[in-house]
Amino acid sequence: MVEIRKVTSPKELEQFVQFYYDLYRGSDHAVPYLHFDEISTLRRDKNPSFECCEADYFLALRDGKVVGRVAAIINHRANGRWDCRQVRFGWFDFIDDTEVSTALLNTVEEWGRAKGMTEMIGPMGFIDTDREGMLVEGFDELSTMYVNYNYPYYPKHIEQMGGFAKDNDYVEYKIRVPEVVPDKFAKVTEMVRNRYHLAVHKFTRRELVNEGYGRQIFDLLNTTYKDLYGFSQLSQAQIDKLVNDYIKIADLNLVTGVMDSDKLVGFGITFPSFSRALQKTRDGRLFPFGWWHLLKILKWHKTDTVDLLLIGVLPEYRSKGANALIFDDLIRQFQRYGFKWADAMPMMETNQGVLSQWQYLEAAVHRRHRCYKKSLHIS
Repeated sequence: MVEIRKVTSPKELEQFVQFYYDLYRGSDHAVPYLHFDEISTLRRDKNPSFECCEADYFLALRDGKVVGRVAAIINHRANGRWDCRQVRFGWFDFIDDTEVSTALLNTVEEWGRAKGMTEMIGPMGFIDTDREGMLVEGFDELSTMYVNYNYPYYPKHIEQMGGFAKDNDYVEYKIRVPEVVPDKFAKVTEMVRNRYHLAVHKFTRRELVNEGYGRQIFDLLNTTYKDLYGFSQLSQAQIDKLVNDYIKIADLNLVTGVMDSDKLVGFGITFPSFSRALQKTRDGRLFPFGWWHLLKILKWHKTDTVDLLLIGVLPEYRSKGANALIFDDLIRQFQRYGFKWADAMPMMETNQGVLSQWQYLEAAVHRRHRCYKKSLHIS
C-alpha cells in the first residue's frame, strides 16, 4: 500500500527535498540542485511567489520509506492572465512503480478539484523561472541545475495513466562556440550600430544592484515573455529575489545589455556551467567542500560549457537586429574564456523567431521537455 502524507513540518520538507538526491545518486546525467535553494523556493516565508501562489507538498511512503513526492501549486496571477483554472504539479519524482506515480497525481487532482480547478498541468513550478517540463528526450545528456532531469520511465508512467495529453514542448540546443564570430552576426552588428545607433553595454555591479539596472532587466523580461506559455508577471519582490540570487554573483563579462541611448532594450544573461561541479557536492550542499567546486567554476571558469540562461529583446527592436549585438558580444566573451560549448535553456518548440537564430551556428536539439495537461471534471 502507498501512503500519501502532506508535508507539514520542516523535517518532512527536508525529506521532500532529500528524496531527489537519494533517487538520482550515482547518475551520470542528473545534476543535484542546490540544497539551500530548493528549501528556500519551497518555504512560504522565503519565496515571494507565495504572494500570488498557494501550494502544498505531498510524500508517498511505503512501509515508512519515501518512494515519491509531488507539489500541488496554483498560480492565481497566471490563471487570471490566461483566464483559466489550472492546478500545477511540480517536484514530481517517484520510483518506477505506477501505484506510486498514480497516487501522487491523483492527490494533486483531488487537491485542485477541491479548490475549483478544472485543469491540471505540469510539471511546472511557481513561476516561469522555475524548472518546467518533464524530460522526454535526451536522457543520456548531462543535465543542468536549471532544468528537470528524470529517468526514462517518467513519461511512460504519465502517458499510461490516461487523460493526459501534450500541452507544450520545450527544446534545448547544444551549440558549438565558433572560433570566429559568424559573418551574419558581425555584419548585422555593424549595420545596427550605424543605422539605429544601438550599442552593447557591459554593466557594473553598482549599476545592476544599486542603480536599478538589475530591476530593469527583469522588467524587460516581463514585457518580452508576457505571451509565452504559462507566464505570469514578476512582481517587484520576485524581481528583487532574482537580482539577489543571480545578478549579484554573475560574472559581468557574461552579461550583456543593449542600449538605445539611455534605454535598455535587450539583455543576455549567461553563466559558466555548474553541472559537473554540482555532481561533486554532497547532495547539492555547499558545505563542507561543495563551495570549493562551485567557486572554481564561478571565479576561474573551470568548465568547457556556458549556460545561456535568459535572453530578451523588446519586440520593436528584434527586427532591428538587437539580438545580433548580444550574440556578437557574448561569443567573443566565450572565446576569451575558452568555452567550447553553449547550452541554451528551454525554448518553446513553436517559437520559430527564437529558434531560427541558431541557424547561423553549429547547433542541434539535445534535450526536450514536455508539459502535460489533463481536464478535471468537476462533479
